[in-house]
Amino acid sequence: MKKKFKCEVDCADCAAKMTDAIKKVEGVHDANVNFLTQKMMIEADDDRFDEIVQLAVAACKKVEPDCEVYLD
Repeated sequence: MKKKFKCEVDCADCAAKMTDAIKKVEGVHDANVNFLTQKMMIEADDDRFDEIVQLAVAACKKVEPDCEVYLD
């Protein structure tokens, strides 16, 4: 499954670090956090997608604690 989420990230460097952190989450096939569009894209296993998204958000929070990811 591949899905995009709105996110608030403060700089391009943080977005790159978030992308790297998300890609390390088990089950993630591809990921991208784009500073300019304020979007996060995750492609991951269908059967664990919701769990993987939560782990990805936690990974983002480790990079930038005040980032917001809108999951709806």
